[in-house]
Order: sequence, then structure tokens, then C-alpha cells
Amino acid sequence: MRLTGAPTSAGNAAAPDGLGAGVEPLVLTLYSSSFCAACARTRTTLERTTALVGGRVALREVNVATEPEECERHDVAATPTTVLRTADGRELARAAGVPSPDQVLTLLAKHLPA
Repeated sequence: MRLTGAPTSAGNAAAPDGLGAGVEPLVLTLYSSSFCAACARTRTTLERTTALVGGRVALREVNVATEPEECERHDVAATPTTVLRTADGRELARAAGVPSPDQVLTLLAKHLPA
């Protein structure tokens, strides 16, 4: 997993249940393709790790084949690519490849508000 910090813009995400008023979740987006084994492993890792942070991270997935405009707009060149953003769309980090659970949790801990 290689992290970069090139900013992009994204739409707003709704706060998941369990967040206090005024606390917006981080948004973790997986850019994937249908028959990508690495994407399936990344999806499993992201689902398991985001479940551990109690609704403080909204997880979404974008299929590059069905939503090419979004992928182009966010400079996604390969799958899997995972992008962590604030709720207002500011990019915090980007990872290419399959992350380990420890890498995801470390990244989230670095960016989640106390």
C-alpha cells in the first residue's frame, strides 16, 4: 500500500448513525473493478476495519466500469485504489494495492478526530 496526498474534490457524504451532532465522518472510497481479486481482498479488509471504528468512517465503493467519469475526475489509474476524504471532499490519503488491516487502522487513527 502506497499513500499519497494529492487533493481532489468529492461530493458530501451523509453522517452514519452513531456520530454526534456536528461530527462528520471520514469517507473511505474503494475504486474497484468487477473481476479483480485484489479488489475483493481490499473490500473485505476495508469492511472489517471500518466496522471497528463505530460509524466514524463511511465506506463506499465505485466500480470503474460503471462510473468512469468519477474515476477520471479523481485520477484513478488502477484498481484497487482507496481514497480517504473528509466529508466535504478534501483528500487526506490515497492507497494503491491491497492494504493490510494494520495499515488501514493506522491511517484512520491518524485522521479521525479525537
